[in-house]
Amino acid sequence: MKTIILCGGMGTRLKEETEFKPKPMVEVGGKPVLWHIMKIYAHYNYRDFILALGYKGDYIKDYFLRQKYYESDFCLNTKDGGISNITPNNSFKKDRFNIIFADTGLPTPHGERVLKLKKYINEDFFMATYGDGVADININKLIDFHKSKGTIATITGVHPTSRWGLVKISKNSIITQFSQKPMLYDYVNGGFMVFKKEFFNVLKKGNMIEDALLKLIPQKQVALYKHEGFWYGMDTYKDYMFLNKLWDKNPKWKIWK
Repeated sequence: MKTIILCGGMGTRLKEETEFKPKPMVEVGGKPVLWHIMKIYAHYNYRDFILALGYKGDYIKDYFLRQKYYESDFCLNTKDGGISNITPNNSFKKDRFNIIFADTGLPTPHGERVLKLKKYINEDFFMATYGDGVADININKLIDFHKSKGTIATITGVHPTSRWGLVKISKNSIITQFSQKPMLYDYVNGGFMVFKKEFFNVLKKGNMIEDALLKLIPQKQVALYKHEGFWYGMDTYKDYMFLNKLWDKNPKWKIWK
């Protein structure tokens, strides 16, 4: 089963990092967040990826094409361009990703990006996710859940963290509790989606993924897989800093060895 990762957005709210690189290439622990997402899927042996490229897509291509050089010691002969004495890069080989790099346009809505990749999907099911969110999600359980529901689409519901502190007050307006950025009880779409191939029949040019989901909801064709574990989306510079600090202390989404 192939996994589409949406990598085409500009990430304007993370401009400190995305002015010169695409958002999925912003690094957490010295590796692009895109790599972290791919490792989550690969942990469950889903290693076939389609990267829906847009903004600075060549940056992503360049990283994977040259990764063995970036992470190794090597000797370059400037006369003929020959490269030799490359130290073994076991981590690069261990990833074993199979990647299709697909240019889906610069201003393209992400639903249309998915639609443009229909030609690469030959199986009855495929997965899709955003290029900025990580979780300790069990992909096998997600897929089993989707198949058990028989719906065209399944999205993963996650609990977002409030970006502000919340207060509780008594009847006479005295603060009784203050929670610093607590987890909210409602669910949001955290990516990690599974679709039947029929989903392409619902997507239209100019659509966001949510546009297609809204068409399917009255038909009872969208299921919600509740993920109660860790999830975090990197949307701002503070999120970038938070994930890097977490990587050093307790990277909860690091389910691979």
